[in-house]
Amino acid sequence: MRDRIADDVKAAMKAGDKPRLSTLRLIQSAIKDRDIANRGTGKEAASDDEVVQLLAKMVKQREESAKAFEDGGRPELADKEREEIAVIREFLPRQMDEAQTQAAIRAAIAGTGAAGIKDMGKVMAALREQYAGQMDFGRASGMVKALLQ
Repeated sequence: MRDRIADDVKAAMKAGDKPRLSTLRLIQSAIKDRDIANRGTGKEAASDDEVVQLLAKMVKQREESAKAFEDGGRPELADKEREEIAVIREFLPRQMDEAQTQAAIRAAIAGTGAAGIKDMGKVMAALREQYAGQMDFGRASGMVKALLQ
């Protein structure tokens, strides 16, 4: 994934696409920060799974910022945030649709042997482990809760 991002940085530089280049550099910077933090704790450099989680977090932050800018009457800044989201999402796995999410949740419930709402944490942990970056866990949490009640 790092190589793909580096290649895209080079392509954006050659094309003179400054907004895309800026976002790609933000991604590289975030990955480097994670690598440095891992080094401080004696871990290896960030794995692709960690990078996917980091990118998902970046998307969520930008979605929140875009909403805040919209609410604050600054649509031009909200549009900039959405452009960054589009670039970041290119590196994330394709998001699961409603039916796929529902099937994955049912499989996780069966796999963990969850019987009630008190087992929700086990189910969510299994989903996060298996579908990081592919599922909206905020929406999935509500679906898990509904199925376990």
